Amino acid sequence: MAETENVQGKRRRQPAASAQGYATLARAYKLVYTPLMEERPLSWLGTSLADVRAFPGKARRSAGYQLRRLQQGLMPTDWKPMSTVGSGVAEIRVRGQLEHRVLYIARFSEAIYVLHAFEKKTQKTRKTDLDLVRRRLRDLEILRESKKES
Repeated sequence: MAETENVQGKRRRQPAASAQGYATLARAYKLVYTPLMEERPLSWLGTSLADVRAFPGKARRSAGYQLRRLQQGLMPTDWKPMSTVGSGVAEIRVRGQLEHRVLYIARFSEAIYVLHAFEKKTQKTRKTDLDLVRRRLRDLEILRESKKES
């Protein structure tokens, strides 16, 4: 062990650094700071980006944090599936003074598609919002099919 002086001038023993110790530290650093998978991009459909930007600051930050978790391959902390809208569609619930929702689909490998974002004023989701999400999902599927053909 090597000896070093601290600020008060007292000597203390410090273990000598070893190659094995550095290798262990490097492996631990790599595990912590290397993403486990490639992040998928977000693709905003219709006015969904403008809708999220119109959320109050705290709700906007929370929605952004949840979407970032999705990009990293993690699940949002507060979500529920929306199978009534379409297969694979899910809803991020942003709670605060007002309720906000972000509907997305993450089943496609190329991107996470944000279908719609809105402020929820009643306990039940409005039919107009659900119809809009269904329409955007249908348009997305048509767009993906046309890209496959070409």
